[in-house]
Amino acid sequence: MQYKQLPYIKNPVSRILFGTAMSPFFEDGEADHILDAVYEMGITSFDTARRYGLAERSLGRWVEKNNLREKLVILSKCAHHDDFGNKRVSEKDIREDLEISLNELRTTHIDIYLLHRDDPEVPAGEIVSLLNELHEKGHIGAFGASNWSHERIAEANAYAKAKGLIPMTISSPNFSLAEQVEDPWGGGCISISGPKEAAARAWYLENNMPVFAYSSLAHGLLSGRVKNRADAEKLLGEAAVKGYASEDNFIRIARAEKLGKEKGLTIAQVAMAYLFNTELDVFAIVSSASKERMQANIAASEVMLTKAEMDYLDLRD
Repeated sequence: MQYKQLPYIKNPVSRILFGTAMSPFFEDGEADHILDAVYEMGITSFDTARRYGLAERSLGRWVEKNNLREKLVILSKCAHHDDFGNKRVSEKDIREDLEISLNELRTTHIDIYLLHRDDPEVPAGEIVSLLNELHEKGHIGAFGASNWSHERIAEANAYAKAKGLIPMTISSPNFSLAEQVEDPWGGGCISISGPKEAAARAWYLENNMPVFAYSSLAHGLLSGRVKNRADAEKLLGEAAVKGYASEDNFIRIARAEKLGKEKGLTIAQVAMAYLFNTELDVFAIVSSASKERMQANIAASEVMLTKAEMDYLDLRD
C-alpha cells in the first residue's frame, strides 16, 4: 500500500480508501470483520458521509472499540440534497451535518471534510469562509468538495487567496476508466472521466489538486462480471446501467480483458491500474466486502502501464 502526506491532514493518506457506501454499513449491520480485514491490508483511510445511512455510526463504533482514531484518516461529507431534491448547501445544514457526523463517528475532528453536492446559487466564498472557521476550531482538517465542477472549486479558491484563507485542497469527483455517460443518481453528479472531460483533468493537473475518485470501478461495471449491456442490466443496479452502460465502455472492458490476459491481471485490476497510471494525483475510493478483491485492488495500484497501453484502454489509439 502506498501513502501520501497531504496538507492539513495529520496522518498519511492511503492511496486506496475503503468506502462505506454499501451494506451492511448503511444499516449499521455487522461490519467489523470487513473493517478489520482492510485495516490489516494497510488501508488506513476511510470514506463515509452523512448521506450513507448509518455508515458513520458503524465506522465510528469500530474505530473507538479498537482505539484507532489517531492512526486513521476519516473522510466524511455533508450538505447532500434531501430525498425530495431540495438543496442543502447552507451554513445551517453544514453545521448540523457536522455535529451529527462528529457524534456518530465518536470523534472530535474529521480529517477530510467535503461538500457532497453543490448549489451554484450559493457564493463559493461563503462556503470556504465557513469551512475555514470549522478548521480553525479544530473540527475539520483538510476540506473541499465532492461533485463540484472544477470551475466552482476555482471560484472558491480564488476567494480564499484574495482573503488570505485556506483553500479547498481535496476534490472527489467520479473518475475511472469507464466514461460516465449520464448522471447515475441525479442531483449534480460530476465526473472527470472520458474524452469530454479533458479540460477538467487538465485543470486538476495544472492546479495539483488530489482526486479522490469515487465509483472508481464504475459501480461494478469494471468488476469483470460485465461484458455487455445484457450483463449490465442483469447484474448491476439501475443507476450503474444509466451511468455507465455504453458501447464505448464495453469496448474498454474488452480491451482491459485482453491486456489483463497478457499481464496476468483481471479486468478490475487493469481498471484500477489505469487510475494510478494517469498523470493525476489519484486516491481511489473502493467498496468491497471481499478480502480477496481488496487485496487484488491493492496489488493493481502498483502495476505500471505504458503510455501505449493507457491509450489503448482509453480508446485513443
